[in-house]
Parts: sequence; C-alpha cells; structure tokens
Amino acid sequence: MATPISYLDIKPVNFITVLSIDGGGVRGIIPGVILAYLESQLQEIDGEDARIADYFDVIAGTSTGGLITTMLAAPNPKDNRPLFAAKEIVPFYLQNLPSIFPQKSGIFAPLINITKALTGAKYNGEYLHKLIRNMTKDTLLSQTLTNIVIPSFDVQNLQPTIFSSYQIDAEPTLDVPLADICIATSAAPTYLPAHYFAKKDENGKVIKEYNLIDGGVCANNPTMVAIREVTKNMIRLGRSGNGIGYDRFIVISIGTGSNKSEQKYNAKMVAKWGALTWLFNSGSTPIIDCFNEASTDMVDYHNSVLFTALQSQDNYLRIQDDTLQGELASVDVSTKNNLNNLVKVGENLLKKKFTRVNLDTGIYETVPDKGTIEEELKRFARLLSEIAKEKKSKLQNGK
Repeated sequence: MATPISYLDIKPVNFITVLSIDGGGVRGIIPGVILAYLESQLQEIDGEDARIADYFDVIAGTSTGGLITTMLAAPNPKDNRPLFAAKEIVPFYLQNLPSIFPQKSGIFAPLINITKALTGAKYNGEYLHKLIRNMTKDTLLSQTLTNIVIPSFDVQNLQPTIFSSYQIDAEPTLDVPLADICIATSAAPTYLPAHYFAKKDENGKVIKEYNLIDGGVCANNPTMVAIREVTKNMIRLGRSGNGIGYDRFIVISIGTGSNKSEQKYNAKMVAKWGALTWLFNSGSTPIIDCFNEASTDMVDYHNSVLFTALQSQDNYLRIQDDTLQGELASVDVSTKNNLNNLVKVGENLLKKKFTRVNLDTGIYETVPDKGTIEEELKRFARLLSEIAKEKKSKLQNGK
C-alpha cells in the first residue's frame, strides 16, 4: 500500500490551506472554542501576535460560520490586524446571543412561537444587523486580510450567491460590504428575515440587486465551496498545469454539532405531518434540520472519499460532535444555561478521540493511530506554521 502523502513529501510553500466553518446559529460557540485552541497553539509556536488569518489561504463560513469568518479576517482600521482574536469569539457570542435571539417565557410562549412561525420570521434581526454594521463599518469583501468565501442563496433567481474574494476581479458586483454579506448568510428561513441590498456605481446607479437568505440552504458545510473557489481561480490564472493537485490542500473543517444520535424523528411520526409540522415541531424546524444535516454530511463524505483516494487523508481534519441532544441542538436557544453548556461541548470535543467516516458504512469511527482532536490540532498548528514561514520566506525573496 502506498504511503499517504504528507507535508514532508511536498514543499510547504506549495500547499493551499483552507479553514471552513459550518452554519448553526448559537452553536457557533462550538467552533469558537475549537478555533481559540488552534490559535493558542499557533501562538505557542510563533508568538502571541499570531492570528488564524495569518495561516489560511482561504477561510469559508456559512451563516454563523460566515460571521466568525468575518471576525477572523476583517481588518481593524487601527492596526490592519484581524478584528478579533479567536479567543474573543466565545465571549462575543455569550454577550450578544441573548439579544440576537431573545427568548419567550411563560405558559403562552409555545403559542407565541407558533404564531410567529405562521406570520413571519421568529426574530426581527434588528439587533444582529446593528451589531454587524457597527463591527464591520464600511469594510468591503476586497479588504479582508485573507481570502474568504461566504455562501448565501438568492430567492429571486433560485440559485446560490457565493461571495468569494477570488471572484471579485471577474465579478466586481460581488465586492459589497461585509455587513451585507454577514446579514444575508445568516438570514435563516423562519428565524430571520431575508436581506435585500443593491450594489451601486459611483453615480449611485443600481448595477446589481441581491435578494438573499441563509447560505445553509445551499452549503451549510462550505468546505467544498472553498475548494471550488480556489480551483476556479487556479484555472482562471492558468496555474492548473498538468492537474490541480488536490493532495496539496490542507483542510480544517469545523462543524457546529448535530443531534443525529438522538433519532428524534421516525417515518411513522413524519408520515402524519403536514406543511406546518415540518416547519415547526417542538421548537425546531424539521425540514431545515434535514436539509442542513444532509448537506453537511454529504460534503464531509465527499471530502473523505477524495482525500482517501489521493492518499492524503491526514491533510483533512473534520471536527464535529453528533451527540447533541435537546436544547443543545437548537440554533436559537440563547439562555445562559444553554450557551454555557455549548462552551462545555466545545471543550469536551477537544478531548474526544479523532473520528473519521467509514466509507463503507457512513458511520464515524475512531482512527486507531490517532489521538484526540486536541492532539490533531497541535499537529495541524505545527504544519500551518511551517507552511506560513515558507511562504513568507518565498515572498521576501521575491520568488
């Protein structure tokens, strides 16, 4: 059997580093914990000024993952460094989520929630929109510190709209404020209102209109979207040569948790459901849950097959906890207790054994020669550091 390709076999400068963050509302706390740990390991190697954006050629995020992507990659006008250190993501979420998703209480809360589901978005989004605009100001997609990719879905044209740093030259109308991109990608149907905005020319004439909802509709796990954008760019620039060389990709893909192990639905149950129940059942939205889980898993399965076929499976790290239950699996329960429990989920996930999908059964299994997620992140931190140093050296030498 051939030896898997690793960073020891290829010059580090040739690698393409990708970070991908799933959608999931309040569960964005989980990747927040994971990223804080990864950045701390990078800082142990390269100093306390190290930031996630320094090590990835592209960061992709959907919905809450899109917000985290922006926090990591948008520049702070004061020093042109990232707006947030990774360790600041979780405190930001703990402080603001209760106002983004205000909770109803009392005996009439379920009735109020059902009424809201029938008459409009559950939340008006005003606090979230103001928060995002205050955070990003007028920063454009073209001004991020590293390439970013954030999916959304156009309800007028019924097709995905991908806001990609790589496509700005070819499609200048994509160079819009990060605030509009974040609001659009997080506009989850039934939870938050759709977002309309327009791109205008220097004379104020509208040249492109956008009618967008949550990117989770098309790519809740945006890993393949990010890889596609890199690939398209290589082809466009004529750098694909004799092949793209997918074994050059180093990918960390972080999920926001799943409740698939809870098995809360079954065929007998859902066979009796009409449109309303598919949209609202015990505080969740089953139809969206199903679409998101299917999209997320299919992307991971595809990546696992691809990296295994290229004998470079050690270059792909998927981090996901599929054991969430009850309120932990919700996208909008923002009680103090639930948010603190999500922090614990992230911390416990770091200690869990690394798992990989079995390509025959589709079941996630521990890998005999691997340790914990924490240990895998330490390995990737060393790899990312080496790649970044090689690329910096090449740039300084003008090669």
